Order: sequence, then C-alpha cells, then structure tokens
Amino acid sequence: MTRPLWTIGEIAKAVGAKSSAHPDAHVTGVSIDSRSLAPQEAFIAIRGANHDGHGFVAAAFTEGAACAIVEKGFPAQGRADKLLRVTDTLAALRDLGSAARARVERAVVIAVTGSAGKTGTKEGLKLALSPSGSVHVSAKSHNNHWGVPLSLANMRRGVAFGVFEAGMNHAGEILGLSKLIRPHIAIVTTVEPVHLGFFRSVAEIADAKAEIFESLERGGAAILNRDNPYYDRLRRHALEHEARVIGFGAAKGAEARLLEVDLRADGSDVKADILGETISYRLGAPGLHLVQNSLAVLAAVKLARANLASAARALSRWSAQTGRGERVVIDTGAGRLALIDETYNANPASMRAALATLALTPREEYPRRVAVLGDMLELGGQGPKLHLELAEFVDAAGVDVVFACGELMVGLYDSLPPSRQGGYAKTAEQLAPLLAKGVGAGDVVMIKGSFGSRMAPLVEALQRHFDTAGAQA
Repeated sequence: MTRPLWTIGEIAKAVGAKSSAHPDAHVTGVSIDSRSLAPQEAFIAIRGANHDGHGFVAAAFTEGAACAIVEKGFPAQGRADKLLRVTDTLAALRDLGSAARARVERAVVIAVTGSAGKTGTKEGLKLALSPSGSVHVSAKSHNNHWGVPLSLANMRRGVAFGVFEAGMNHAGEILGLSKLIRPHIAIVTTVEPVHLGFFRSVAEIADAKAEIFESLERGGAAILNRDNPYYDRLRRHALEHEARVIGFGAAKGAEARLLEVDLRADGSDVKADILGETISYRLGAPGLHLVQNSLAVLAAVKLARANLASAARALSRWSAQTGRGERVVIDTGAGRLALIDETYNANPASMRAALATLALTPREEYPRRVAVLGDMLELGGQGPKLHLELAEFVDAAGVDVVFACGELMVGLYDSLPPSRQGGYAKTAEQLAPLLAKGVGAGDVVMIKGSFGSRMAPLVEALQRHFDTAGAQA
C-alpha cells in the first residue's frame, strides 16, 4: 500500500501543533488556496497582503480538507478536531517544508535561480530526469517565501529527484529559500538588469543570486552561465562555499559547451560537450536562450548521475508554455496568423530573447513580423534607457511593425520611423482595438510585457476578435 504524503500526526509534529484528530488520518496534499484544494488535503491559513487565509477555512472544509493549520485563538466553528493551532501559520508552512526536505535525504535536490529562464529550466529538468527516476518539481512559478516551502511540503518521500525554483526581488530572499531547499546542485541561468528598482547595480543582483550557494550540501555543484559577464563574480561566491563550479555556454572553457546549433522556428538541433561527453539532441522549443539553458539541464543530469542519453532524447518534448513563448495559429478567415504568447513577464534579457525567437519564423510562412510590447517594470531609474536600447534588437529581429503600451515603452515607440509604428496606447486594454484592426493573415505577432503591464488579455482579445470575425464571415 502506498504511504500517504503525510498523516495528521506527522504534520502536527512538524509544525509543533496539538490536534485531537486521529494521528494516522491520511493527508494527500498541502494547500494554501481553498479554491484549488482537493479532498483530504491540509489547508494552511496564511495571512497575506491582500487576503487572510483564516477567512477561507470554512470553505476549505466544505471542499473536504483533512485538517487546517490556523493561528491560536481562531474560533473552532464546529471543527475543533480538525484544527492544528500554531503561533504563525507561515512559519508552520516553512517547518513543514523543512520536514519534507529532511525525509528525502537520498534524493538529488536541484535549485534553479537566475534573472530569466527559471521556470523553463525547471520544466526541462523534469523532462530530462524523468527517464532516470521519479521527479518532484515546484508547481507553476512557486519560487518565493511561501511558494518554495509549499512545493517542498508536497514532495513525496522516496522521490529520486527534487527540482525547485528560487526567485527574488530583494537581497536576502534567496538566502532563506536556499536554507529550505538545501540543494546538491544550484543553477544560475543568467544575471541581468532585473528588479533594478531594488538594487544599486547588476553586480548586486549577481550577489543576491549567489545566495543560492549558501546552503549547498557538502560536495555540491554550482552550474553557471559561462557566457554571462558576471560568471567570474558568481564563481568566486560558489568557491567560497566549496562548490564544484561547472560553466555552460558557447565560451571556451565551458564544461557544458555548445558546439553546433541549428535554430528553427519549431525547435533547435544541438551538438554539445557535456562534461567530456559529446552528444547531439533535438530541443522541442525554439530560441537560443533555451539552447543555453538546455546545456545547464544536461550538466545537472550528468552531475546527478542520471542517464544523459535518455535525458537528451527527452528534450525533444520540451515545449513553450502559456505566457512563455507558446505559439498559437489563428484562422482569420482570410488566412493564418501566428500568435506568440510571451505575456507572463518581461525584463531586458527575456525581451531580447523573445525578439530573437520571433525572427526565427520564416517569412515564407508569415511575411510580416509584429512585436506588441508593454512596459518592463521594476527597472528603477534605468527604465527609460533600457527600453530605448531595445530598438537595436527590434531592428536585428527584422520587426516590421511595433504596437506598444505603457509609460516606459512609449520612448522606444516614438524612436521608430512612422512606417513601423502600428499603434500606441497608455494601457494594454486601450491598445486592444488598435491591435485587432492592425494585424491579420500572414502576420506573426509576438506579445510581451511585464506581468504588471497586463499583456495577457491582449492574447485573449485577439483570439476573440478573429473568432467573431470568422463567425460573421
């Protein structure tokens, strides 16, 4: 019989709570959201900036929660036997995550951080490691002070590999996450001018990313982008923590080195040297940035003593995700339009990568390239300059028309010749009708901006527009 994820008794012990529930009662998962909670999961009532989870305890029990972790003094509401009372529910979540990490000492645990590419690299690791054993990965982009312990708390005992993201926008955040994850392998995908509103320099961002090395297990490894200008700085940090340093990229001296690549709109064919072993593989999603990160993935596979050949074959199934490069073909009634959804988030590095990937679409298939760009946020005083600098990459990608929105992106838009200005609005919502009228059959349209710029509704608006137009036709 398969052991449950937790029992109520195990949870109570981990978080230091007392419970009158039967200690052997099974718990199938851990949740902090009553809307997505499944029957027999534990609900943890977290106090957040906008919502207090204690207000949703009753809803959690209606959905079939096995128990709820609440603060002392919370009224029983007729469920006293299913309440585990603690002083601080967020601290309890961390304690539960730590307990989960402690009981998988035989697993190889990998942490992924970086200014861009964390989630894609995590998903690539899941694909690559799966042929060699069971893999637990953090859900969605759960990479912050509650996401990491929640992901850990849902890790089953007996897994072979655990893969976790660690994100930040302030110094010190990754330090706490590293203590929870205690990785054997730490990957830093890249260091770029992201969250500059909270740092004085990109070098400080590199130092903050290096916090991931603080709690590396003894004999652990740091996998670093050899092509990034902050490689040496990160390497020094890693060596201070006695890590084995592995570089990845096209640079000479990289232990996971790109030898050859054929970039296409539907993926890439890659030849690489991974820690002394030459291997060729197909990557199922397009973009040089993903090729780079695949080198880090395969280096981690080799260090984890998983099967490298099987891992490389599995990468053919690497696909772009919603908001992170997913490609949709729309029938406009007059022909096809290709839509590239890059709306999850944006920073200078990911914006450059998205523009370069847009350029991979052959003009024989889609003659006109359209970029729809929203503000990149949290860049501090350098924001206007970093937006203007995108003009070089818009040109390099052969973008024919730009639609833009936001107070920062207007600078880039105004710098373009009128022939390449498709339309501008202050907000994405106001841009939607201009975009719908301005694109059509034969266009490949890439939409990207920071999460706070609310670009995702533009994807939905464009799809609705052509669905309606098609129906009328």
